[in-house]
Amino acid sequence: MKTALLQITSSDDPSDNLNMVRALMAEAAARGAQFILTPEVTNCVSTSTTRQREVLQHEEDDQTLAGLREQAAALGVWLLIGSLGIKTHDADGRFANRSFMIDPQGQIVARYDKIHMFDVQVSETETFRESKNYRPGDRAVIAQTDFGKVGMAICYDIRFPHLFAALAQAGARILTVPAAFSPVTGKAHWESLLRARAIETGCWVLAPAQTGAHPKTRGKTRHTHGHTMAIAPWGEVVIDAGTDPGIHIFDLDDSSVSEARRRVPSLTHLRPFEGP
Repeated sequence: MKTALLQITSSDDPSDNLNMVRALMAEAAARGAQFILTPEVTNCVSTSTTRQREVLQHEEDDQTLAGLREQAAALGVWLLIGSLGIKTHDADGRFANRSFMIDPQGQIVARYDKIHMFDVQVSETETFRESKNYRPGDRAVIAQTDFGKVGMAICYDIRFPHLFAALAQAGARILTVPAAFSPVTGKAHWESLLRARAIETGCWVLAPAQTGAHPKTRGKTRHTHGHTMAIAPWGEVVIDAGTDPGIHIFDLDDSSVSEARRRVPSLTHLRPFEGP
């Protein structure tokens, strides 16, 4: 199945981002893609909570979600919206970081809220407190598609292997990890983590990413790592997109999942244990 990973540099203007992604989807479909994936926070990358409150919307009103569902239906493709920043009705006013699987009729077949929040200090000048503005999800999700079960994750989730093992044990053969990864941690860990999750589970790991210097919000610029990747179930890097925005298409072969798991059936060797 021809699969397209989109590497983009989102701004803090959801309308501009929607137009950009719709155009990339049309090009990817024209090149034969049947499954298209976008990165984390496709609709808005911003360093300003004030700006996020101005432009983010509730799911039922979100114009990016509506526009991408419409485009998926028009093109007749499966679409993973890596994630959108979505307003919630929570009393504390925090957003959700929510991924959506859309079918070729434009219907939402699964939604996943990022479980693990990126609360870290990666350098002396770069600190993130995702949980300040986003509330974590509490449920692992598998999307049922006509090409198999897809386990859904987002960005920082990649550091928690038990989540991916659970998804694979529940039948996932593809794992999605849309991201807006920090350049500091990306350089050190991104590829290693993605390859490890593929090798451990015998799954395809698909990781569309934000890249580059995002337009300034309130005088601040955020940078993301790029290097959108597709990792085969044996751990081979099929795509490394570097740092330029663009469309990256490859053939996703489900038989390679069965072959990797036949050679090393580690999912069947998991055993309970006591301690420490």
